[in-house]
Amino acid sequence: MAAYPQDPGSPDAPYLAFWRERHLCTLTTPRADGSPHVVPVGVTYEPEARLARVIADKASTKVRNVLAAGPEGARVAVCQVDGRRWATLEGRAHVRREPDRVAEAERRYAERYGRTPGPNPTRVVIEIELTRAMGRG
Repeated sequence: MAAYPQDPGSPDAPYLAFWRERHLCTLTTPRADGSPHVVPVGVTYEPEARLARVIADKASTKVRNVLAAGPEGARVAVCQVDGRRWATLEGRAHVRREPDRVAEAERRYAERYGRTPGPNPTRVVIEIELTRAMGRG
């Protein structure tokens, strides 16, 4: 099987362009038993910071799974697919509650997805410190 590695801090132009298009993604987090929990999400990607973001409600299972991993963070992956094009980002996820971080995640979400998320006083952001990227844009 062919591998398609990318540098998560400096991906090639087609890969980055693919992450700037509007696509539904998946987030995979580990459950307590080690099995994968996969859910549809919106993802934003900031390669310069080696960071991906997912906005979520603090009561969601994905947030609980990340928090359960402890201070080191949970190993997670986000992925998107469109025909033969696909992209995966992997890294350590942490839940952030700071209003400025949530606002930045909402701003980036609105930029990528073309709509501002509705108000949610219990919104948090899952920030993924990227360690690996792969795919074909």
